[in-house]
Amino acid sequence: MKSRDFVVRFAGEGGQGVVTSADALARAAAQVGYHVYTFATFPSQILGGPTWTQVRISTEPVQSQGDSLDILVAFNRYAYDHHVSELRESGVVVYNSEDFELGSNGDRSFGIAVDQIAKSVNNPRAANMVVIGAVAQLVDMPLTYLEGFVRKRFTRGRDEDAQVIESNIKALRAGGEAARKSGFVIGELEPPTPPAYEQLLIRGNEALALGATAAGLNFYVGYPISPATTILVWMENNLAGKGKFVHQVSSEIEAITAIIGAGYAGAKSMTATAGPGFSLMSEGLGLAWMAEIPCVVIDVQRGGPATGLPTKTEQSDLLTALHPAHGDVRLPVIAPGTVEECFYAAVQALNWAERYQGPVIVLSEMALAERSQNIRRPDLASIKPERRQIFAGTNGYHRYDADEVSPMPLPGGPGAYVANASEHDGLGDTTHLPERHIRGTERRFGKLVLLNDGSFETDDADSPVLIMPWGGSKGPAREAYNLLRSAGIDVGWAYTMFLHPLPPKLLELLRQKELVIVPELNYQGQWSSILRSDGVKAESIRQYSGLPFNASELADKLKSRVKQHQGRKVHA
Repeated sequence: MKSRDFVVRFAGEGGQGVVTSADALARAAAQVGYHVYTFATFPSQILGGPTWTQVRISTEPVQSQGDSLDILVAFNRYAYDHHVSELRESGVVVYNSEDFELGSNGDRSFGIAVDQIAKSVNNPRAANMVVIGAVAQLVDMPLTYLEGFVRKRFTRGRDEDAQVIESNIKALRAGGEAARKSGFVIGELEPPTPPAYEQLLIRGNEALALGATAAGLNFYVGYPISPATTILVWMENNLAGKGKFVHQVSSEIEAITAIIGAGYAGAKSMTATAGPGFSLMSEGLGLAWMAEIPCVVIDVQRGGPATGLPTKTEQSDLLTALHPAHGDVRLPVIAPGTVEECFYAAVQALNWAERYQGPVIVLSEMALAERSQNIRRPDLASIKPERRQIFAGTNGYHRYDADEVSPMPLPGGPGAYVANASEHDGLGDTTHLPERHIRGTERRFGKLVLLNDGSFETDDADSPVLIMPWGGSKGPAREAYNLLRSAGIDVGWAYTMFLHPLPPKLLELLRQKELVIVPELNYQGQWSSILRSDGVKAESIRQYSGLPFNASELADKLKSRVKQHQGRKVHA
């Protein structure tokens, strides 16, 4: 029977080509029409340390990194010892025989002298092509797919292009021949069925950057911090032209104050950081909330607190994102769950910031930021960037006197006002009068009603029990939900990336349910605790290993929780 889906993991030491091999295989597969989904995890040191990258290739769209491995490519003994337990019974190990030998211990394995083969084709840098050729042979993927990728990848208009292409193709074929001689076969992968629409293979951070520029971003500053740095790098390379500004600053405090200044001056401004940097931005975010200045901060979550796990994934900044500053503050939060949603989350964040005139937080996470996935190419013509209301009247204008949002004067234009971090009157002058603090607080919170247009999705919503993940846990949770429904279990689905304000109709639905189960990657069950504060009977399934959920394991936990709830009802 032909296979429609397979998972391969490349594991070894940082610098051995682990990530490069996975990326090349994913791009080659996507180029001919397969659906791909990658996941990478690596240590926080610059070079070395245990690293692995997983690629899932399918003829159908996929929503998680996959569970058991069909193929494990082990570049060293440590990688073999620590990953072979996740190989499915019919799986195969391809190992680097120049690093170690398995002998009789490797019943479903074979070794390849990858560096030696690469040198034999006059390209020592082609070792990753050797292992990719072997993987393709094991699943009966035509090498022509990979050869087409090589030709496209290395045709750069240089004199040496032909030699580089030829040597890489030779490396592919040599790896394929080594796999053929091993006698192992995983199964024949069905040919791809390309969708009728154009696709992009893109990472989450790239999608966020593209979405922001589509929404009219014209001012970006940032400080490098894992796993948000690639957004800054993308902006430095692409946000160019008249009226555009990009700069790398010396700290996260400088970043937040810079985008507040730009927002005050009329720019659409943004920065991106991770948990430690977001903590440093807390006072600035309070200023932006108090003075009502549009700006966007992307927090690419990682394991924490403190330095924590800089290159691992987690969903533990939600409470901080909602309440980053002291006092009565609850910021708008958008948490995309897929690479495609990253694009639209950035668009909506900038639109929200302009509409309600204040700071907006986008919560991404490491696994989403570094993941490559093919998505439908966004229709840029359909994007409708919003622009804040700008005051065009005469002087004497009181900026803060309206009950909700009011037109915003810009420096150099009419309607001068003070953007004040202290409590202020209608003109912005400092005041401690109780009635002004009451009115100012109610105005700042009242403006959030302008953001009640967030979309949401439901499935089998009549069920008394709903599964409601958030952020990057959406994909594994959806696969787990599908498994439960296939098993005849009565459970429903709800999801939105608009966590605050939560779409009113969705909140109304959630309050009617006997139980809402929240899969999330943190210890405290942060999203379920927020839902409970809003009157929802919510409980979490928690994981805090630094890794995403495994869909089949999550399905088992969800099934147990649903049955436990049904048992309580019977005995009630």
